[in-house]
Amino acid sequence: MDTWQKVWLTIQAEFSDVNDVEQFTQMAVRLSMAALLAGLIGYQREAKRKSAGLRTHILVGLGSALFVVIPFQAGVYIDDLSRVLQGLVAGIGFLGAGAIIKGNENNRGLTTAASIWLTAAIGASSGMGREGTAVFGTLLTLVVLCLARKVTEIKDNSANTEQIDLEVQEKKSIPKVGESKIARAS
Repeated sequence: MDTWQKVWLTIQAEFSDVNDVEQFTQMAVRLSMAALLAGLIGYQREAKRKSAGLRTHILVGLGSALFVVIPFQAGVYIDDLSRVLQGLVAGIGFLGAGAIIKGNENNRGLTTAASIWLTAAIGASSGMGREGTAVFGTLLTLVVLCLARKVTEIKDNSANTEQIDLEVQEKKSIPKVGESKIARAS
């Protein structure tokens, strides 16, 4: 066997984790779904000009899926996968803490940290072949990110309106200098 044949066989052996078309398709679907779903969340965050946007969320989702797909391909049992998931959750916690520290004032960054954490869970779900759960989780995440802000804005606007009403009422009840309450009543 000549040198080039040995090189070619070595290269083939290095790609032996994907033995057939079915296995490649399964891996491609899981990783693509993770990237796509994470991208939807990231797009929403970037559109709102938050610190962690499209690229960050895609990388978190894809990385989470890879951390799950690789052990499955290596033949790790589902019971042993719990250690991988524990490490994943802890690692994403550090990334989320960075988002919170960066936001620093008035608890800024908490929603971004939570969206990164959810993106990791969605990526892991896709990586485990639970794409339906990942899609539903993504939809719920987007509903919370979009609708919860509107509810908060409505609540804040009504609180501001009440404060303005109180200030107007206070100004009406304060008598002018040199004027008594009896004189104003008549």
